[in-house]
Amino acid sequence: MSILKLGIPAGSLQEATAELFRRAGWNIKFQSRSYYPAIDDAEIECMSIRAQEMARYVADGVLDAGLTGHDWIMETGADVHEVAELMFSKVSRRPVRWVLCVPEDSPVRSVKDLEGKRIATEVVELTTRYLESHGVSAKVEFSWGATEVKPPRLADAIVEVTETGSSLRANHLRIVDEILESTTRFICNHDAWNDPWKQHKIKDIVTMLQGAMNAEDHVYLAMNLRRDTLLQILDILPALQKPTISSLADDNWVAINTIVLEKEVRTLLPRLLEAGASGIVEMPLNKIIG
Repeated sequence: MSILKLGIPAGSLQEATAELFRRAGWNIKFQSRSYYPAIDDAEIECMSIRAQEMARYVADGVLDAGLTGHDWIMETGADVHEVAELMFSKVSRRPVRWVLCVPEDSPVRSVKDLEGKRIATEVVELTTRYLESHGVSAKVEFSWGATEVKPPRLADAIVEVTETGSSLRANHLRIVDEILESTTRFICNHDAWNDPWKQHKIKDIVTMLQGAMNAEDHVYLAMNLRRDTLLQILDILPALQKPTISSLADDNWVAINTIVLEKEVRTLLPRLLEAGASGIVEMPLNKIIG
């Protein structure tokens, strides 16, 4: 039987990834001190790898495919095939940003002011290329963690990843410039993509993951209404696509099925009732595909 060797990002993205796979139809279970999570699919073999290393192991063929950030693909320079962008992270569905920061009271106002200075970061290659693109020569040091606390004693500036900016503000840091915006990518190596079975399996997984993400924050609404109120109801509904309209046994009545954002329901339902809708049913969605 053919097997797809799939890398699951360890660390901060692990739980978010497992939850996405669960909504897509796969259950992944992590065991203490094991780098091989169990998955309820005999055609997939999982391995937990740090996102920072994922692209390199996929490119080298240790793994067929995996999930990692665009930032780590760029940092490692790994030659991989990017199958799809998956807009999720450990906190939200927003991209993360790698930003150049200095202490709030620092005289530094632009990257040009960092000539000859010391910069701490986990993305040494990204930072070095960024400085070169601005004609700035500075000492870039790898940071093993707690990068936010290093200025001003251990570094003049840092390049750090942020999603909400709260950690930067808590450490009294000011953003000077944005270096890179990054989202999660589903990647595979070129040999896996050129293998018909593996490519088909990868496409199936990505389709289901994207379907689960598309359904996030949406609900299904069904309702009955008199035909003469149809246009009024349609004006109220902010449908994902055109609503499905079906005739009922009584020709004077129709049924509408549609998909809306869950947060819109609290204002939609009263308006729909006022317009004459009845028998309104709201249901959660698992996936939206196509």
